[in-house]
Amino acid sequence: MEYNLKEIDTYAKSWIKEAGENIRASFPKTLNVTSKSNPNDLVTDIDKGTEQYFIEKIKGTYPDHRIMGEEGYGDEVKSLSGVVWIIDPIDGTMNFVHQQRNFAISIGIYIDGEGMIGLIYDVVHDELYHCIKGNGVYLNEKSIPKLTEARVSEAIIALNATWVAPNKRIDHELLIPLVKDVRGTRSYGSAAMEMVYVATGRIDAYLTPRLAPWDIAAGIIMIKELGGEATDLRGSELDMLQQCSLFVSKPGLHKEILKNYLKDGKW
Repeated sequence: MEYNLKEIDTYAKSWIKEAGENIRASFPKTLNVTSKSNPNDLVTDIDKGTEQYFIEKIKGTYPDHRIMGEEGYGDEVKSLSGVVWIIDPIDGTMNFVHQQRNFAISIGIYIDGEGMIGLIYDVVHDELYHCIKGNGVYLNEKSIPKLTEARVSEAIIALNATWVAPNKRIDHELLIPLVKDVRGTRSYGSAAMEMVYVATGRIDAYLTPRLAPWDIAAGIIMIKELGGEATDLRGSELDMLQQCSLFVSKPGLHKEILKNYLKDGKW
């Protein structure tokens, strides 16, 4: 089946901008904050309302499209056949609650399993990163250049400090040498923003042991479009139907880190 990508992209941009306006309007109000899996896994009425807004718009325009959303108001998606919108209404909810910055709306649109449209909206700065596969990546109306190769000794990587302390997900001893060898490390608290920073070259790589599809769906489309690498921490293809680890980087750097620090997946 043929799909009009430009039309879908135009609608998606309009909706994400309007959702951003609604979020900015919420800043002066008192938020209704609850926790999900643990006390630090926060969700607000704004997260829920934003996801419901997208569902209403998408289903009203494209009733046959399916929606996978973080807050669970969408469809039960067990395959990526047809058109699937993978949505994180607020990626970086803790930042949203505590800082009212360093968060984003993320939308990845997949057609028969292939990432075709990616949008990440930095609401506070009114910066919309967007792409249609094969047509480049843009920040608002400005084209983002292709990624160039990097090496560990000159790299700034995004890595949460949790993963270089004893934890249940990854052998932290593997990552300590990497932290020592790179030029610097950063942690922004929003996977979507950290992936955008890789796409724009502000950082050179981002590694994390566990993310959901809605965290990464848009960002990996952009990074691949710009010539970067996007895999799990073993170097394997990402599964957009379940939680997985994530390793995105500039070309060259990806292979070096996999081989010399992640031991080709032996962790």
